[in-house]
Amino acid sequence: MNTLLHLIAVYGLLVVFVSVLLDQGGIPVPAYPPIILTAALATDQGRSAWPIVAVAAIAAVIADWLWYVGGRRLGAKLLRLMCRLSLSPDSCVLMTRGIYGRWGPPSLIVAKFIPGFAAVATTLAGETGTRPGRFLLFDGIGAVLWAGVAVALGVVFHEAVNSVLERLETLGRMTIPVVLALIAGFVLWKLWRRRMFRRQLRMARITPAELRALMDGESPPLILDVRPQPQRALTGWIPGSIFVQTVAEAALTPREEVIVYCDCPNEASAAVLARALNKRGFKRVRPLAGGFDAWKSDGNLVSFE
Repeated sequence: MNTLLHLIAVYGLLVVFVSVLLDQGGIPVPAYPPIILTAALATDQGRSAWPIVAVAAIAAVIADWLWYVGGRRLGAKLLRLMCRLSLSPDSCVLMTRGIYGRWGPPSLIVAKFIPGFAAVATTLAGETGTRPGRFLLFDGIGAVLWAGVAVALGVVFHEAVNSVLERLETLGRMTIPVVLALIAGFVLWKLWRRRMFRRQLRMARITPAELRALMDGESPPLILDVRPQPQRALTGWIPGSIFVQTVAEAALTPREEVIVYCDCPNEASAAVLARALNKRGFKRVRPLAGGFDAWKSDGNLVSFE
């Protein structure tokens, strides 16, 4: 434990920088504990805590900028990859994309306070063509606020932090295994949530060919598009589909047949909305297998107006 405290005391700013960069970069490394601990030790030693805020904010903006650039260059492909790898896939579905679709870049100010939202929001900013200056402004404000809260906790509760450290020190050689066990428990809990979420997505899908046949029939289905508005405007949409961002917007009169589509892995956004509509009285709601990409890849008609 003394070695850990020595490292924090000597290399605290470096530890904060690396932990924040990894955390905001998508690797499940808790960033708040190192920030709080470093701030508490700085307070005990009579040093200013502002450099900690600055370093943490800079690291967060660097990581966010990488997501932003990736979103600009890879677009929906990067979002799909993120949702496949994410320990919180529910952060990639309708609610998250709805928040950014409604509030745009200003949502970056609070993005880091919403679990799983930060990386998705910064990627969406790049995907939807947010100007770099506008992105850096709102993301920078959010990073400073996020880092400032962690530092404030360390400064205000530095005595409590010291008490926790003293208790950990009594564990001796067991300190590191205990910390590692806590981190492992956190990751396992996230994996369990991921598994439960994927189980919720198990429901019947409709293929693009089947949807086209329904659209050509006597009773065309109600088609809901749950992609972000900028993405819809950029790539077009299935003819006759209605753009919705939230479940409330989709709460129309129940229809005989409703099809929901998105551009996310496993049709996650579409499946979440479909289940919500089932609970509101819609009897037959199905996600489009493969989403908009599958519809377009099959050579089907796409509308832009």
